[in-house]
Amino acid sequence: MEQMRKRLPTLPSYENLPTLKSLSHTNLREVSEKLTPRWEFLRKRIRIRGNSKTSVPLYVVLLFPAIILILVLVIFVRHPDSPAGRLIPSGAPPSIRKISEKYDKVFTTGCLDPKKEVNAPRVNAAFVVLARNKELPGVIDSIKSVERHFNQWFHYPYVFLNNEEFNSTFKETIRNYTSSPVEFGKIDPSSWGYPDWVDARVAKEGIAKQGDAAIMYGGMESYHHMCRFYSGFFYKHELLLKYDWYWRVEPDIKYFCDITYDPFAAMVKANKTYGFTIAVKELKETVPNIFRYASAYKRVNNITSQGLWEMFVEPKPEKEKIEELPKGDPKYDKEKPLPEDILRGEPGSGTLPEIDPEAMEGEIYNMCHFWSNFEIARLDFFRSKEYEDFFTMMDRSGGFWMERWGDAPIHSLAAGALLSPSDIHYFRDFGYRHTTIQHCPANAPARQMPRAPYFGTPDMNAIAEARHRAGDSSMKKELAEEEEYWAKWDDVKENGVGCRCRCDTDIPEVEVKEGSCIPEWVEIAGGFVTPQGPG
Repeated sequence: MEQMRKRLPTLPSYENLPTLKSLSHTNLREVSEKLTPRWEFLRKRIRIRGNSKTSVPLYVVLLFPAIILILVLVIFVRHPDSPAGRLIPSGAPPSIRKISEKYDKVFTTGCLDPKKEVNAPRVNAAFVVLARNKELPGVIDSIKSVERHFNQWFHYPYVFLNNEEFNSTFKETIRNYTSSPVEFGKIDPSSWGYPDWVDARVAKEGIAKQGDAAIMYGGMESYHHMCRFYSGFFYKHELLLKYDWYWRVEPDIKYFCDITYDPFAAMVKANKTYGFTIAVKELKETVPNIFRYASAYKRVNNITSQGLWEMFVEPKPEKEKIEELPKGDPKYDKEKPLPEDILRGEPGSGTLPEIDPEAMEGEIYNMCHFWSNFEIARLDFFRSKEYEDFFTMMDRSGGFWMERWGDAPIHSLAAGALLSPSDIHYFRDFGYRHTTIQHCPANAPARQMPRAPYFGTPDMNAIAEARHRAGDSSMKKELAEEEEYWAKWDDVKENGVGCRCRCDTDIPEVEVKEGSCIPEWVEIAGGFVTPQGPG
């Protein structure tokens, strides 16, 4: 055995082995000469072919496939579309955090094939647009965005409402931009303006004072009417009575992502009641007393929170540990000192707790609300006796005139009192912008699909032809430019949920912006399930 051991070569130490770095700076002959005698067999030359005169050392034959294998693995892991690349931690948490799915989750991550989805039964639903004749350009932009990103596949109807009659130009133009059914309705004076029980002169003075105080939209009489209409009357309009669901559309809004599934059907399937995509804080000066009345409604009707109300109230501070009072002293034998005891005591000792003038039932409104210029909701929620009682109480307070109450906090506080977190859906996959606030998700990895051009479908060809006959030949060029723009969607990101999104870059994402109420939503929805990442 000893003789056999001596004959067998022993392995060299790792210091004597050649490295890839050293190989890159030396030629084969130099490497060959550096091999230790014990590894002399690696210098044995091997012919490339059986009768070929060309030969290479054995170690080259062994190293070459190993290097190729390493390169392939590196390319595979680092490729952005590689499943392995997504599974291997990058060293830092992703910038987009996942939200708990305890009560709610994204209906569809990334894209589906809308051609397969359109064969499913439709929900009894419609888009609702409140607009005036002079807002036609902004309405056109909104309809174009809705049609391009969603309704070209699903063809849900539109209901347009106005406190005046729509003119023929408005109606004809709107019909040129959609092949879906369209209805136009006028709002009854009983739903718009000052009710009989309000002193119009006093109400107008209140509105004028808000204008003098430079409260945003506070001095606009029509804005107060609009907020009251959307708070307690839109769902009663005769054109909406036949529908079960609605999707609100405002002039001058913009969608950034393709919506390749039916959100109405998804809401029904998940047993949801109300859906939002942006939640922000209201301006305090517009609603100084709204929470007093909302809280009073909740108290008078003995309503216990189902978990959503907490989204709209400031978190209660932790109770400070009360120092133990001296025992044996009659002054401190009672659980709480009486007023006469306080008067006899030292100033500041045994005082009653301070009362916050803004607190109701020990709660303070944090100004959060779902931004209702986009909302998808069940109309029977608004038509319920509970909501009607809530609206009546808020309406009778005079806050729609003497203050500038918006429909957003009205809808939100009613939902907080009457609904639970599981009734609410956050459309995190919807990219949406109104004025200077936008939410736009990152695109979902490995969930993007090619999209057929919007311009070129039978519907759009018919609309373009109608525009051409009317003397406007610019539509085809306009649509071609838009198609080129939307064909270049943003890169995918880890934890992204969007489908073919292309976000505007001139304003920041509201989800992580100061004044956003998504942290409050996340708190009551179960919290984040991934750590905070960069950016």
